[in-house]
Amino acid sequence: MQMTERGLLALAGHEGVVPAPYRDSTGTWTFGIGHTVAAGPPDPAQIARGMPADLDAGICEAFRVFRADIATYEAEVRAAVTVPLAPHEFDALVSFHYNTGGIARAALTRHLNAGDQEAAAQAFLNWRRPAEIMPRREAERDLFRHGRYPGGTIPVWSVDRTGRVDFSRPIRRLAQSEALALLQPAKPHTPVTPTPTGWLARLATFFSTLIRRA
Repeated sequence: MQMTERGLLALAGHEGVVPAPYRDSTGTWTFGIGHTVAAGPPDPAQIARGMPADLDAGICEAFRVFRADIATYEAEVRAAVTVPLAPHEFDALVSFHYNTGGIARAALTRHLNAGDQEAAAQAFLNWRRPAEIMPRREAERDLFRHGRYPGGTIPVWSVDRTGRVDFSRPIRRLAQSEALALLQPAKPHTPVTPTPTGWLARLATFFSTLIRRA
């Protein structure tokens, strides 16, 4: 089981995009869409500080790392939950785990595996620190319980060289269609064989005629 496109968009919307290293609310160096070294490379503490000269390239890199991270969190949710899940329930659980890393020890997982859906839904709200996380927890609970996906654009935030994010105003807002395009795996480059033109084309036709007559 994997996250749906709507689930990925909801998660990216909760996290926002910071296309350079920043310190989260716990002081942990983070990059892009909530990526920390706990999820694997790259180590945000080793990435060049300050906003990238090419903002588009920085946003693309944030989504590339996000795609790689998601697979790990999806696998950990599948390992922790032993009961069947609807797609929206799985989306909510991966969003919760991506933010907390707590799926294996959370009370909501114990309630869920015991068959108590309502207790599991309410237990999302047990994870309430820092205080500003509560709107996200409520949104994850509502997604788990009702399949209610948040909408809207995905904010891109700027950050200074000390890792301080400026949350006063996004520097860009990504439409969901833009974010979906960035979530698609990069296609391998296929070299294009040039088509002969001009005198090269006439020469190729001449030799082709000679071969057919031989």
